[in-house]
Amino acid sequence: MNITFLGTSSAVPSKYRNHPAITLKAFGEIMLFDCGEGTQRQLTNAKISPMKIDKIFISHYHGDHILGLGGIIQSMGFRGRTKDLDIFGPKGLRRLINAISNTGYFQINFKINIHEITEGIVIETEEYIIETVKTQHNITNMSYSIYEKKKPRFLREKAIELGVPVGPLFGKLHNGEEVEVDGRIIKPEQVLGEKRVGKKITYSGDTRPCEEMIQLAKNSDLLIHEATYEKEDYTHAIDNSHSTSIEAAEIAKSANVKELILTHISTRYTTDENIEKEAQEIFEKTKVAKDFMEITL
Repeated sequence: MNITFLGTSSAVPSKYRNHPAITLKAFGEIMLFDCGEGTQRQLTNAKISPMKIDKIFISHYHGDHILGLGGIIQSMGFRGRTKDLDIFGPKGLRRLINAISNTGYFQINFKINIHEITEGIVIETEEYIIETVKTQHNITNMSYSIYEKKKPRFLREKAIELGVPVGPLFGKLHNGEEVEVDGRIIKPEQVLGEKRVGKKITYSGDTRPCEEMIQLAKNSDLLIHEATYEKEDYTHAIDNSHSTSIEAAEIAKSANVKELILTHISTRYTTDENIEKEAQEIFEKTKVAKDFMEITL
């Protein structure tokens, strides 16, 4: 699971920070979380092809999180994309995509599958689950968790000992299917090890601290949480429905996460050192994201 931060600023971009966007490369896919203005240029600089993006997840519809969508979609069309594109977001997504489709000259030869989501599981495959909850911003904001489904280890020697021939039957057993060998039924639990917990990543979007965020992030390997303000600007955080560095760290601590990455940094700060330091006093394993920073789990 590889994460690339394409944009880590808040409302407006700066010389060093673009509008919010994060890619996740995992399970043979590339997923994009939020798509601020200039995201496609950031993708180019990060050497990630927009043509390979399978799914886009939007947290909410403030401009800094969505104004790159039109450009990316049109560029996909210009490059000859034919594969479907799935876009997920809260209610209002269909209206947004319709507006994009009717802005300027717009022609694409691929289907956009629009998924207006509510709380709960939005995707479940054999390899992963993506879950979302509504958190506390001044408009509807959906926060996301991505869970890896980790199969138990296949006990090869045990299978051979039970007479299972090396080959396709191994795969069936590992996938949880019973198989027949010389008239005997071999069950998966006979050749599988203990259950294993896969990796979990949680992304806040924009939110005030809330119990919903804690529960969604519970036991995450990585929590990516907005920290728009330093603690001295707490009143601005309340007024604008954002979080301070300290509040994000408290969420990480309460949720028992392994690592915290802070993003969505206000351009009022010329350095992020104080934001990082404040958070580390509460949750030591904290970093502030920078554009093009990569993390591999």
